[in-house]
Amino acid sequence: MLPIFFSFTSLFAQSQNTCGINGVVLNGETNVPVPEVELSIPDLNFFTTSDSSGSFHFHNVTEGEHEVKISHVAFYKNSVKIKLSPESRKDFVFYIIPKSIEIAPVVVTDVHTHSLFEQHAEIKNVLKGKELEREMGITLANTLKNETGIAVRSMGPAPARPVLRGLGGDRVMISEDNSKTADLSASSPDHAVTVEPFSIEKIEVLRGPKILTQTSTTIGGIVNVVRHDIPILKAEGISGYAGVYGETANKGTLGSFSLEAPVYGINLKGDFTRRNTSDMATPVGTLKNSYSANTSGALGASYVWNDGYLGASYREYDLGYGIPGGFVGAHPNGVDIKLERKQVSVKGKLNYGSTGKEYFDFSMARVYYYHEELEKNLSIGSQFRILNYLGYLNYYHKSYFGWDKGISGISGEMRDFEIGGRVFTPPTKSLRLASYFYEHLSSDNYNLEFSARYEFNKITPRYEDPQSKIGNIRERMFNTYSVSVSGIYELSSVVSIGANLSRSSRVPTIEELFSGGPHLAAYSFEVGNPELNAESGYGAEIFVFHRYDKLYYNISAFANTLDNYIIPRNTGELNYQIFLPIYAYSDVEAAFYGVEYQVEWEFLPGFRLANTGAYTYGEFKESGAPLPQIPPYKGKIELSYTAANLSLFVNTEYAAAQKRVDLFEVNTSGYAVLNVSTQYSLNALGVIHNFSLNMDNVLNKEYRNHLSWVKSIMPEAGRNFRFTYKMYFNIGE
Repeated sequence: MLPIFFSFTSLFAQSQNTCGINGVVLNGETNVPVPEVELSIPDLNFFTTSDSSGSFHFHNVTEGEHEVKISHVAFYKNSVKIKLSPESRKDFVFYIIPKSIEIAPVVVTDVHTHSLFEQHAEIKNVLKGKELEREMGITLANTLKNETGIAVRSMGPAPARPVLRGLGGDRVMISEDNSKTADLSASSPDHAVTVEPFSIEKIEVLRGPKILTQTSTTIGGIVNVVRHDIPILKAEGISGYAGVYGETANKGTLGSFSLEAPVYGINLKGDFTRRNTSDMATPVGTLKNSYSANTSGALGASYVWNDGYLGASYREYDLGYGIPGGFVGAHPNGVDIKLERKQVSVKGKLNYGSTGKEYFDFSMARVYYYHEELEKNLSIGSQFRILNYLGYLNYYHKSYFGWDKGISGISGEMRDFEIGGRVFTPPTKSLRLASYFYEHLSSDNYNLEFSARYEFNKITPRYEDPQSKIGNIRERMFNTYSVSVSGIYELSSVVSIGANLSRSSRVPTIEELFSGGPHLAAYSFEVGNPELNAESGYGAEIFVFHRYDKLYYNISAFANTLDNYIIPRNTGELNYQIFLPIYAYSDVEAAFYGVEYQVEWEFLPGFRLANTGAYTYGEFKESGAPLPQIPPYKGKIELSYTAANLSLFVNTEYAAAQKRVDLFEVNTSGYAVLNVSTQYSLNALGVIHNFSLNMDNVLNKEYRNHLSWVKSIMPEAGRNFRFTYKMYFNIGE
């Protein structure tokens, strides 16, 4: 069998001397579309990649004979010659042959879609490739800020964290390669996410039943970054990237590289990134003490064989950044924070049976996290040290009790949490044990998913104090469960409808239970509640999506209710010893309702119009009063043009005013911000060069993010030029 075949199917022309080439890339053994295939026409210097449906397009290809080169890391490389003339302009189907030793690992990583759920998630909730490079920001949250349904909670640029459908904190799990990051970003708005976005391959925003294999909070979600510190495919040569990034609003600079190579049968991989930013410039002045400086890097190794892989990695992340001052309760000159996270991981996979569709997957990790907050006189206000041990064992199976495929597994986490400085939360140990399963069923026109999870949590303070000022500090134990079911039905070959029902749970954190003192960087005096119960509630969602060559849309509506929604609320009182506002944790009955939509329309060849929007309405169920920190209606409209390797974009980010606010919370005005960007790709001498240039806030407009804690003193960044360059190489096989 030849490695590549092609067939001609229909006529496509743009002008007398040039034409467009449409096509699709299929697996030569299974006829499944293959995404992320690299296609190039070297004599024209054209380059493109296949999308999630395996489709590709070249614009303005001149008549005559051309060579098309096709490559993918899991398939054999080859090339084919095509001849274009007015009588023979065609659409193409390219078949590529997989490397037999790597078929199973490709399936495991979900590179291509196999079900309606995966197709829906791939389009709606995945940011990767050139789109990821164009959206690249200084933090994970800033990179995701224009994705549908995502808002950004911030206390300055560095400690930004994503908020999904009005839910933040511990309800949104952040993971790397499906392993929890185990930092403190969920606990407070001044704590940063310990993820460097420049070195990742893609970002997945995960919802639905499958997330119960990782977390119990079904109505929240997971933001998973994929970097494969531990290689899961056999390296066929030396590959990697080198890149730089810069932006003007904060004089930020970044350099990064990654390298993967086989050495005596072992796959070795490493990456390193260094970033520095100064204080952020806004249309009305500089946000003082908003600098950041971080270094991150990793080393990983694995051995891959026909029936699986085994590997280990070490990743370190160091960050220093400033928290601005000048607003109510804040230090005049702000606070500086230094943190580090060191993680050692071991992962593996072992096929069970001969099909490659049944296998065991396991992970173990040790995470050390240290964090200190310094006042300007260099005295330590707060210290946090966390030692985490976490792991899971999953069994992926095929047909079982009528289900097509599924996952059964167990996981655990042990956490040793020590606190110093002026924080009076007692040192605490916690234990989490969980068991779960996920099942999938499909037929010609419907897909069904079901999952359930049980958790046991024990939280043990080092000392008990029945007479403490916040209440009876003692060991707490929780038994919780979550379930979720989703269905999608194909009304036609291009339109599908779906629904999700879920029961969610979440155990209160150590800080929510036992905090009892000042948190200087957060500019609050925090009062925990040892009597808190676990959050529990129910969620429902309905959606419809349409997918056609030139038109895609997705519309969702959701309703979530929580019986014990845990929040810290401003009491309106001050601790007069240190003049900090008092925030007390309590559990309330809360409800969230909302809608989201995405529309993409290619109205002319190469021209595409896209519009997204999301709105969340949050209220206290008993009174109907607004919940705190709920983002306003927010969206984006974008016009783009793509011709060969060049793309141009003009978009407007917009948000409505937010006047539904909690007590002691401030209204924010609506805004619309104009942005322009361009991307260019070049394939030269076997090296792929991607360039992205963005101008954000072209008109230097003053606007404020409702979820920013510093909006009272400064707006968001002013006019900002961002430049990203990445060079990808693959030497030999």
